[in-house]
Amino acid sequence: MRHRPQIAACRWLTEEDLRVYSAEYERTGFQGGLESYRILTNPKYDAELNSFAGRTIDVPSCYIAGASEWGAYQSPGALEEMKDGACTKLLGVHFVDGAGHWVAEEQPQEVNGLLIEFLQRANSA
Repeated sequence: MRHRPQIAACRWLTEEDLRVYSAEYERTGFQGGLESYRILTNPKYDAELNSFAGRTIDVPSCYIAGASEWGAYQSPGALEEMKDGACTKLLGVHFVDGAGHWVAEEQPQEVNGLLIEFLQRANSA
């Protein structure tokens, strides 16, 4: 958990932005944000999810995450599996300093630069 000075220094999520998100969650709930977790834990979807087992992503791809993002390490070996086999045309793996889970909001210029670099590489490949 961040300390109060770190929270106060946050510039990527303004109080106005937070009010908009809060109002929308109050109005619609947060079910959409939880659906992917529901699918992964509901046996009803096993057959559908299993239809993708062993398949690869065969188009140019790029992985961008915040350097403080825990998700990349949540499943040991998953990142290596993505790099070594699941993505056959992986053009980059980037961990952006000064960012966590919300990397695009926390470091937008860095993410945009990486995306432009990726698109240029993918276009010339």
